[in-house]
Amino acid sequence: MMQGPRPEEIKSIFTSVAAGYDRANDAMTFGMARSWRRKTVAWSGAQRGDHVLDCATGTGDLALEFKRAVGPQGHVTGTDFCESMLDKAPPKAKALGLNVDFSLADVTQLPFSDNQFDIASIAYGIRNVSDPAKALREMARVVKPGGRVMILETGDTPSTGLKLAMQFYIRQVVPRLGGWITGQRGAYEYLNRSSRGFPSRERFVDLMNSTHAFKTCEYRTLMGGASFIYRGVVA
Repeated sequence: MMQGPRPEEIKSIFTSVAAGYDRANDAMTFGMARSWRRKTVAWSGAQRGDHVLDCATGTGDLALEFKRAVGPQGHVTGTDFCESMLDKAPPKAKALGLNVDFSLADVTQLPFSDNQFDIASIAYGIRNVSDPAKALREMARVVKPGGRVMILETGDTPSTGLKLAMQFYIRQVVPRLGGWITGQRGAYEYLNRSSRGFPSRERFVDLMNSTHAFKTCEYRTLMGGASFIYRGVVA
């Protein structure tokens, strides 16, 4: 079983960076995270009227992107176990005129019925879960058979030249940039360490398959391995 970090440690880290999280994220990805979220929604096949659950929603960006896709007749719920991050989401939704429900919940213990959603998603959160396989099973449980579980996440990349450049940027630039914006350089040093050892590509697909919750699992690579999108069709 793959073991992730302790929940208390993750909650403390995200509480410390909540105030500047959005600005830091945009700066560190040069705004590309917005495009990657749109690609995740597009690949999910979200349709007007769908019901979507976004786990570890943080300040709500992926949940809001899904709401644009499912329209007024659709329904989106965003959950997170860090209240300081989640508090930023409702004002953002209101300012954009998007109706999304936000609530406190742990992705490893979701308070929803079986087969309740068409899609469940998590962006840059699965590597910070204490038990990633359990989280995947929970997301699949609340999704209807044939529905999709979508994961947007970082990870290692085997491309040597690109890997060296990314390693320099992630290890040297990102902590300084995140620390400058949020005042919490240590938090970004930790988050970057967590991404370096996290399985990606086929290794993460293997983790998805090990849950026996999906009938098909596949992935797409973003910017040569800066991030990955995974899609599991629920059995």
